[in-house]
Amino acid sequence: MKQIVQSASTGALSVRDVPVPRVKPGHLLVRTAASLISAGTERMVVEFAKKSLIAKAKSRPDLVKQVVAKIHRDGLLATLDAVRARLDQPLPLGYSASGVVLEVGPGLEGRFQVGDRVAIAGAGIAHHAEYNVAPGNLTACLPGDVSHVEACFGTLASIALNGIRLLEPKLGDVVGVIGVGLVGQLATQLLAIHGCRVICLDYSTQRLALARSIGAEFTWNLADGSPSAFIGSQTNGVGCDGVVIAAATDSSEPFDTAADVARDRAKISLVGITGTAFPYRDFMKKELSVVVSRSYGPGRYDNDFEKHNVKYPVGWIRWTEADNLAECVRLMSPSRTLRLTPAALTTHRFSIQDAEKAYELVTEEADPHLGVVIEYPCDEGAKVEPISTIEMRSGPNPDPGRGRCSLGVIGAGSFARSKLLPALARHPQVVLQTVVTQRGVSAEDTQRKFGFRHCGTDESAVFDDPEITAVVITTPHSTHAALTARALSAGKAVLVEKPLALTRDEINSVIQARNTSSAFFQVGFNRRFAPMIASLHRHLAPLPGPKNVLMRINAGQLAPDSWQREPDEGSGRILGELCHFVDLARFLIGAPIVAVRTDAARLVRGPCEDVTVAIRFSDGSLCTLVYTALGDPAYSKERIECYAGGTVASIDNFRMLEIVANGSVRRQWSRLKQDKGHQGELAAFVEAVVENTSPPVPQPEIVETSLATIAVVESLRTGSVVFL
Repeated sequence: MKQIVQSASTGALSVRDVPVPRVKPGHLLVRTAASLISAGTERMVVEFAKKSLIAKAKSRPDLVKQVVAKIHRDGLLATLDAVRARLDQPLPLGYSASGVVLEVGPGLEGRFQVGDRVAIAGAGIAHHAEYNVAPGNLTACLPGDVSHVEACFGTLASIALNGIRLLEPKLGDVVGVIGVGLVGQLATQLLAIHGCRVICLDYSTQRLALARSIGAEFTWNLADGSPSAFIGSQTNGVGCDGVVIAAATDSSEPFDTAADVARDRAKISLVGITGTAFPYRDFMKKELSVVVSRSYGPGRYDNDFEKHNVKYPVGWIRWTEADNLAECVRLMSPSRTLRLTPAALTTHRFSIQDAEKAYELVTEEADPHLGVVIEYPCDEGAKVEPISTIEMRSGPNPDPGRGRCSLGVIGAGSFARSKLLPALARHPQVVLQTVVTQRGVSAEDTQRKFGFRHCGTDESAVFDDPEITAVVITTPHSTHAALTARALSAGKAVLVEKPLALTRDEINSVIQARNTSSAFFQVGFNRRFAPMIASLHRHLAPLPGPKNVLMRINAGQLAPDSWQREPDEGSGRILGELCHFVDLARFLIGAPIVAVRTDAARLVRGPCEDVTVAIRFSDGSLCTLVYTALGDPAYSKERIECYAGGTVASIDNFRMLEIVANGSVRRQWSRLKQDKGHQGELAAFVEAVVENTSPPVPQPEIVETSLATIAVVESLRTGSVVFL
């Protein structure tokens, strides 16, 4: 399929051929008929991407602060790798579209049907692409007489409607609309339908004339000075009962204008992105209220609502973003006397093949424009092929054969692209055969950058390919066990990112698959392969008696919307990250784990991720893990201390190893870059595949540490020691 993609580093736009995305539970596969370019929002995104690195830094000082902190903590080279990986990812554009449902995901049966004509909404969802996968709560069915070209305005209309709802306007209220771009024009129509008297204010004579033609009772060109006297003359000296600010400007002038035209105790709804310095004295004298509109409405930025189709109680929240979208497309029906008419706002229509011209129009503003629509070939009765892959015309890798590892990769997020794939692409014995991701644009971009022969969105392209001998899995945690078992059943060696599994039953499914397979599995416990850990292990191994190991992990806070917080994807950081250190303790001590005891700090926000874990080993050794998100992330993330045989050894954030023995101190430094063992891990895996030797890490040991990590959670639930 074709999709519009932008480079985050250069800002260059292109129309790419990428695989069709796959439907998933609670979602719909939609063949797009039309999508709308939101000139203000998308111009801002495009212009930001085109800025130099220094200009980007000036625009986002908050991110610069994070980068500086990471340099101090992890080193310059590690930070540069992370920044490059972030900027290297393609940016799909678009967030307002319409089309036809081709496939209904599990959980939406009956609510939607194949063939439904729908509007879809959401950044990261309603892309400018021939096919999109949209959740049920960001999809609305269209009336039969509403065209796709009008329906693709649904998202922007929802933004306008939510901004109006916050004003709580009443029949006959006078409402000012400052800024009559797309959102302002839609707000004007919606207010007129609501029975309000609308006064539009802007600097564009042409847009003000359009606003008058679609519902504004009065307009005022701000170039003519203050509108206060004019509005007073039309309202018997009262002023506006409410004001919608739909302008997009760095200036705070819209707030000055709002204060000038608003009546006493009026409400001002901020919908556009403007400067936010307001004239305090004017606002205080009139006791004005400001509300900031949350995009499309209640439910926005709530992953449970948007991704998992959670229903809000109607008695508490009547108009969600889903309801707003549905109401907006209902109001577009030509059968209505009072209706939304997005056709009046449509100034340009481009085919997807000419999308670059459309963005040139929007970003360079060479010609006057308002609603710019992208159209797609859409045969409403057509079927999408279940598997869509793209082949490179000529791959850089030689044909797979003896002495080579032909690799399939499932998942290509920032970690895989920054840590794993660059090393695999350089490895002389690796053939990058196929990469599969959920989003077609990600698969195609990964293929392009790393030289895969194929890319796609269906895992079967990896499991069913007889040429592929090994699989790397870097998907969300909840999928690891099932994909690992499936790869083993297909006779392919597996390197799966941690954790191996989230439950004992999932571990058993992997064991069963391994017992009937000739292949092996390895988990991404890369710290075992770090040079400093290797040195520490060599020091500890010959020492007599038990060992006492202390590990402190200053993990920092996860972003509130991180997928790791999702119970059906990440299942939290204890299972997803703490397993690293359980495995590392097992490796350093070199004896089986026999018992686990856990305690947690009192939870005040987010998921549980502040714990102390005591691990007992069969030789009498102990390990204490302190994992916390309460600290400052600028401080070192990981510190390991080992006490054994009259010696002390420590590793501080993989930047310094210090061994104290017989009164002397020996140090090993890594000043520019941490080496946490990723390249060593990959090299060992590839060697085992190519040479058909024993796995780099004993598989029973991986199962043991995975069970011990699950025991950490079980101990929290039971409040007691859990024996393995």
